[in-house]
Amino acid sequence: MKKFIVNLLIISLLLIPTSAWATPPGFSGGVNNEYEYEEVVFLTGEPIKFHGTMTVSEREKENEKTTSYTFKLTPEDRSIDAKLDRKITFVTTYTKRNDKGQTIGQTVIDKYRETLKIGKDKYELEDYQLSQSDLIDNRPASDFYSGNLKARKYYKINKDEGEVIVDITGGDVGYENFWGSTETLLLDYRITSSIEKDDESSKSWNGTVKVRVSDSKTKTLRYSDNKANFSSFYGGHVRVTNREMVTSYDYNLPKIEDNEINDRRRKIGSIQFMKQMVPKVERLIIPKFKDIGGHWAEEYIKKLYSLDVFDENSTFFSPDIPFTRVEFIKGVMKACNMRTSLEEEKKTSRRRRNKPKEVSPFKDVKVEDKNYKYIKDAIEKRIISGVSEDLFAPNKPLTKAQAVTILIKALGFDYKAPAPGFYTTFTDDREIPNWAKDSIYIAREINLIQPDDYNRINPNKLITRAEASELLVRFLEFLQKDLQRDYREDIINFN
Repeated sequence: MKKFIVNLLIISLLLIPTSAWATPPGFSGGVNNEYEYEEVVFLTGEPIKFHGTMTVSEREKENEKTTSYTFKLTPEDRSIDAKLDRKITFVTTYTKRNDKGQTIGQTVIDKYRETLKIGKDKYELEDYQLSQSDLIDNRPASDFYSGNLKARKYYKINKDEGEVIVDITGGDVGYENFWGSTETLLLDYRITSSIEKDDESSKSWNGTVKVRVSDSKTKTLRYSDNKANFSSFYGGHVRVTNREMVTSYDYNLPKIEDNEINDRRRKIGSIQFMKQMVPKVERLIIPKFKDIGGHWAEEYIKKLYSLDVFDENSTFFSPDIPFTRVEFIKGVMKACNMRTSLEEEKKTSRRRRNKPKEVSPFKDVKVEDKNYKYIKDAIEKRIISGVSEDLFAPNKPLTKAQAVTILIKALGFDYKAPAPGFYTTFTDDREIPNWAKDSIYIAREINLIQPDDYNRINPNKLITRAEASELLVRFLEFLQKDLQRDYREDIINFN
């Protein structure tokens, strides 16, 4: 039974990347919000900004996703007589490697139609070849993916007066978790145009365009004061979901002089623009602990309680007592909004009616325990283990080294440390257990942890509820902000 449930969990996680929340539409470098789509077209040798409507439809079945886009665009400059119609369908097939926790996504073109009319000229897409392959690494806290693509678009000009070939090379990088998602496309266009003249001569030109387009969704917490004086609470947190798309075109095209294209002289330039969605606002619950007012960790505790990471019913939080193993693992699973085994079991209960009753792998944690689902899910995702083969010790205090190791394993970053034999920069490096050294090294690299005033990390100190709250908030901020900076700003600005 255990193996069956694990496989169901893995399959559900592997389907997550099929979400279209953060995916730039097509491979044209365009961006959109709820109302308008914009992109720049280079087929004529002159960059022309188009805008208009873009609709998308998706259909998913088992390991396949079909995505169709329909574009109806006109130039932003109304003095230009032009119109662009495009309809393209992509099909992505997912091959799952459950034993590795990874997925391969393969995308091809199923249907295409594109026509650009500009003045008296008509550019019609005759052929479109695309091969895109992505590797998706499914980690407990986030999915990370990266891919490569090759494509070629072949246009005819006025049926038999010329042709334009656009070769596209590039790839994408992205991540997706409960707190946010970003996909950044990195594309290089090589445009070759050949036009037959009336005097039976021909005119050819070449151009290049570098495209960087990124689509990001981010959830953030903001504190909102209560404007009323006579109220039972002072204020509370609001969760705000933002989505923003940014794009950058860097082009190198021939000069156009007196309506003639001069391929020996070049026009080099850059175009950037962005679109934003209307933010989604959600009010969160209000914490009312009597023993955290003025405490150094008050804001961390309030944030986590508002997010339902802590669900204590007591009016006392006890911030300075040690955090237990079960409390921390429950906090991690809830902070990431990870799917739990129990939720998956409910969905598949009909298939398992004839299966034997589940038995807990630990003597000290019963299946009926309200925290069993969090412990089980963390064990199956390999971010924590029991203290022995059949004991979990749920109420045992947690050390800082253990807490940090759990978070780094949830990210899947534990393999990123240097080869064994390295030293950290902490003065108490020798006190770090060997099993925690990789995680503590990486946690410092991503600013998840900071040393004290004596440059000590205190790895074997029992972590208090207040200290654990700070660590969990730092972890959430990494998922919210640092990943987006790495996958969007750093790539767009420095590539």
